[in-house]
Amino acid sequence: MRGRALGLTAGAALALAAAIHPAPADPVSNFYTGRTINILVGFTTGGGYDLYARTLARHMGAHLPGHPSFVVQNMPGAGSLKVVNYLYSLAPRDGTAMATFARGMVIDPLLDHNDADKFDAPKFGWIGSISDEVSVCAFLATSGIRTWHDMLTKPSVIGSTGPGADSDIYPAMLRNLFHIPFKIVAGYPGASEVNLALERHEVDGRCGWSWGSLISRTKALYESGRISIVLQIGLRRLDELPDVPLVTDVAHDPDTKAAIRLLVARQRMARPYAAPPRVPAERLAALRGAFDATMRDPAFLADAERLGLEVNPVTGAAVEGLINEIYAAPPAVVKRARQAVKE
Repeated sequence: MRGRALGLTAGAALALAAAIHPAPADPVSNFYTGRTINILVGFTTGGGYDLYARTLARHMGAHLPGHPSFVVQNMPGAGSLKVVNYLYSLAPRDGTAMATFARGMVIDPLLDHNDADKFDAPKFGWIGSISDEVSVCAFLATSGIRTWHDMLTKPSVIGSTGPGADSDIYPAMLRNLFHIPFKIVAGYPGASEVNLALERHEVDGRCGWSWGSLISRTKALYESGRISIVLQIGLRRLDELPDVPLVTDVAHDPDTKAAIRLLVARQRMARPYAAPPRVPAERLAALRGAFDATMRDPAFLADAERLGLEVNPVTGAAVEGLINEIYAAPPAVVKRARQAVKE
């Protein structure tokens, strides 16, 4: 009995000590409780980047300590360069801002493609990518371009959202490496506007058109035969397009192949999300963890499937590794790639 009494006394003492000295609160949860995180989108509403961001925003807060709310804000401009520069230089560095933008932006400074670049891509806090992806070149049936040989020989007008975007980089790459007679019309604020120009026959086609966006947003154009898919741009071939050549298949020179691989490596991080530089490490880790958990969330996956969004996630650490690998490319390959995207 005496031992039991002592045990009870010891238990009571522990309870009293816990009441006097409670377990330390989670600083990440404390910070995010009651706060709002802004997801900035570098394009207008209605396009693939916007749709992915709004789907992510509906679910990610449930997986972040403190359960903050998420709000999507569109910040279009210069093919998403505006939002990248803002994220790097002006956005809050406390973990309440993140952005999604054209995947090609990450290598823009490496290629000296845009004098307006004001960022160092490896310094961003990479949160992850919802998908890796393959892009395509697609043309209106009325353009008469249905094959790779047609692309090589028939002049066409290509719509683009601006420097650094896939819709600008890939047509320039193809024009310079293969002497394709493209005229590139840049300056459309977003993918929706390029698609509208396509439907109005203001342009003949798009290159660097995300296959996921095409199928989720403009599937009727493809299924009706109003557009033809002529070329795949990526590091892998789509099962859905077995008869459409991959860009690395049509390049025969080893230096050209190496330059193309550098330029299309960003397809591995097709839907990237990043935080500004110097976000506190524990908050960046929490954002990465919440992102990864969202990618496994049945509710998020069901939402994405309903909208026709491809989900093939890449972790923040993997995206960071890819960025570092790209920036460590041999100078000769970088030089060839730089020449390939010159206007």
